[in-house]
Amino acid sequence: MSLWAHLDTAFFITWLAAAVRLAGPVLLASLGEIYAERSGVLNIGIEGTVLMGALSSYLVAVWSGSTVLGFFAGGVGGLIVGLFLAFLYLRALASQVVVGIVFNILAAGVATYVYSLVMGNTISPTIAMFNALPIPGLSQLPVVGKIFFNQPWPLYLTLILVVVAQIVLFHTRFGLTLRAVGENPRAAHAAGLNVSRVRTYGVMLSCLGAGLAGGYLVTAQIGLFRDNIVSGQGFIALAIVIFGRWSPVKALLAAFIFGAADALQLSLQLFDNALPAQVLLALPYLLTILAMSGIVGKTVQPGALTQPYRKE
Repeated sequence: MSLWAHLDTAFFITWLAAAVRLAGPVLLASLGEIYAERSGVLNIGIEGTVLMGALSSYLVAVWSGSTVLGFFAGGVGGLIVGLFLAFLYLRALASQVVVGIVFNILAAGVATYVYSLVMGNTISPTIAMFNALPIPGLSQLPVVGKIFFNQPWPLYLTLILVVVAQIVLFHTRFGLTLRAVGENPRAAHAAGLNVSRVRTYGVMLSCLGAGLAGGYLVTAQIGLFRDNIVSGQGFIALAIVIFGRWSPVKALLAAFIFGAADALQLSLQLFDNALPAQVLLALPYLLTILAMSGIVGKTVQPGALTQPYRKE
C-alpha cells in the first residue's frame, strides 16, 4: 500500500494533533531560554536541566502517586539547577558555553546515578499520565477542534505562558529591564539597574521552563524515566529561540514546525515508503542545524549575549 494513499484528512488531523502535543516540551524550554538570552546569558545547560526536571518529576510522581505534583516537581528541580548555573555564569563569571556543555555531561551522570540509587534494580513503574482534556465546545469544531483543543492540560498551560511571556517581555517594566541588560549591561548599570540580579532572574526563569519541560515529558508523553528521555530536545529549544527571533509568539510557531517534523517521522514510519527510518528520525535535528546555521534568515541576537559583566 503506497504512502500517498493514506494522506487523507484523518492522517493530517492525527499528524497535526501529534505535532501540537510534541511541541509542548520544547516550547516550554524555549520560553524559559528566551528570558535568559534576552538578559544576555546563553544557557546551553538547558539540555541537562530538562533531564534533571524529568528525573525530579518522575521520582516525585512515583513517591506521591500524584501526576500533578510530579509535573510541578520538574519545575522545582529546574530551579535548583538554576541556582547552581546562575552562580557559575554570574558569580564565578565562567564561560557560558563551557559551563553549559560540561553541565549537560554532568547532569547525565548525576541523573543516572540518582535514579539507580533511588529505584535500585527494580523494574521502573509507569506513572499515570495526563489524559487529553477536551475543551467544551471548542473540541467539537471541525478539524481544529481535534488538533488544538483535545490536548493534555500542560499544553494549555504552555500556550497561556506564551501570552504571558509576550506581555512580560514587551509590555512591562521588568521586560524592558531584562532586554536593556541583555543589550548593553554597562548602560543599564549606569541607569541604576542591578545587572547581576536581573540576569539571575533570567537564568532562573530559563531553568524553570526547562524543568517544567522535563516534567511535561514524563507526565504527558512517556510516563516513565530513562537516560535518553530528553534526546536533544534542549538543543532543539535553543534552535527554536533563534528560529523564533527571541520572541515568544514566534517561538510558538517555530516549536510547532519542529513538532510537526517530529510527528511526521513517527507517522510516516507506519507506512511503506522509500525513505530509510534514519532519515525520518533526523528531520527535527536537520531543522535544528538549519535554524542555528542562519540559512533560514539573518538573525539579530541580544547585543551582550554570552558577554560576562564585571562591575567596575
